[in-house]
Amino acid sequence: MKVRVNGTIKADVFCIFVKKNCIMKRILAISLGLLMAIGLFAQEQDPDLQYATELLKPGTAAPDFTLTDINGHSVSLRDFQGRKVVLVFWASWCPDCRAEVPALKELQAKSDPRKVAFVAVSFDRTKDAWEKYVKENEMTGVQLFETAPRKESFVNSAYHVKWIPSLYLIDEQGKVALSTVVLDKVVKALNK
Repeated sequence: MKVRVNGTIKADVFCIFVKKNCIMKRILAISLGLLMAIGLFAQEQDPDLQYATELLKPGTAAPDFTLTDINGHSVSLRDFQGRKVVLVFWASWCPDCRAEVPALKELQAKSDPRKVAFVAVSFDRTKDAWEKYVKENEMTGVQLFETAPRKESFVNSAYHVKWIPSLYLIDEQGKVALSTVVLDKVVKALNK
């Protein structure tokens, strides 16, 4: 359909309208596709979306437990009431856990021990392997050993640990402030 304006033939108005709509639809489709791709990429980049979905949620009372430390003393989580607690579930055979040891040591060195306690619960298969790794790597903080196999462990079940390392930040009142598998999130939460 041609349209005459002041006696001259102008472009096909219908064709221009359709083309504009087609272009707009294509731009919209491309934009939506990019947004979806960015969303999927972001999900893939956040390990918590894959590995921490069952961990205890913030605000939940942190279940108390008692385990033996590297010196043979019984230690309970309630012993740290009034301080924040960085609670780490790990094992010396776990490559991701071993990779985090230097950063955890650095974080602990920068933290005030009167305000923040570092408690690590090992799911090593043998006490000897755990003790050897802790000593060789000069790991500090409270190092605890779970004698029960991980899948039979009370503490594993109570904290819903499906992946190691799993980390919790527990507040001064004994409630979960953060649950994650990403150490950087704990660092950021402590630095707030």
